[in-house]
Amino acid sequence: MSTAVASARTGTVLADLLPASRVRDAALVVGGAALTGLAAQIAVPVPGSPVPVTGQTFAALLVGTGLGARRGVAALALYAAAGLAGVPWFASGTSGLSVSFGYILGMILASAVVGALARRGADRGVLRMAGTMVLGEAIIYAVGVPYLAYAAGISASAAIAAGLTPFLIGDAVKAALAMGALPAAWKLADKR
Repeated sequence: MSTAVASARTGTVLADLLPASRVRDAALVVGGAALTGLAAQIAVPVPGSPVPVTGQTFAALLVGTGLGARRGVAALALYAAAGLAGVPWFASGTSGLSVSFGYILGMILASAVVGALARRGADRGVLRMAGTMVLGEAIIYAVGVPYLAYAAGISASAAIAAGLTPFLIGDAVKAALAMGALPAAWKLADKR
């Protein structure tokens, strides 16, 4: 790819490579919400925790980086609002408010941050993508764990033990997958 093409791509996210229209943006937002809802159905219970391991956080961070901050936030806000309204697409086919809803709120915030970083090129290299995913996961936990402590009426240390510690290895795997997926998608796009 030439330097001129590379600089023309600065400030873009993968979704921007599609022809621009309001229909495209609406479809991307609905698709991002649906992808997150589908990924939430991959849920494995964690003994001693009310929070399962899911594909939800991975999807939410991919939605943020792939769609950019504005569309990513819209997709995750739609996901949250529809789930609160009764669409059974939270973890394990649930809906409504639960002790783990703080993680969903954290996903909305994280999608804004990772989307803004992706627009600055953080999704184009393996190491930058790793840092972006780790930051996104940290934001999700920064909102989700205190919410878990409050909603479940448990101490901060109990919330960390139940809502953070058991998930660190899985999050490392998710970050590794994203480290390869998004930079590879950009390489494919650059070959077109």
